[in-house]
Amino acid sequence: MAEKAVQKMESQEVERVERTRSGRTFLPPTDIIETESEIILLADMPGVDEKTVDIILENKLLTIQGNVETRDDNNLQTVYAEFESGDYYRAFTLSDDIDRERIQAKLKNGVLKLVLPKAETAKSRKIAVHTGE
Repeated sequence: MAEKAVQKMESQEVERVERTRSGRTFLPPTDIIETESEIILLADMPGVDEKTVDIILENKLLTIQGNVETRDDNNLQTVYAEFESGDYYRAFTLSDDIDRERIQAKLKNGVLKLVLPKAETAKSRKIAVHTGE
């Protein structure tokens, strides 16, 4: 179900995004978890807070964009760095199985959690079997 309800855009789409900011743009690693009633997206976006993240749903396209402000090292010289600074961008195509009116987003410690509730018609249900005619 999750594969049909949420589809990842191919990486070349990210390269075609027009940007107004200079710098690098990263695809945030994202886990997709499906339960009986919802699909949950967990995207790692270190350095992003609730003021610098935009989540836009237009038609079937869900876009996540997070901007990271460059850090000020107070005239310190970096000797070695494993963390690269940059913005985040990710886009997903949603199916009609998602209830767009009830989508929720939370951001905590650099992890964005999107809860995509399934529409009533998409939820699985057990059908009772009766005896007789």
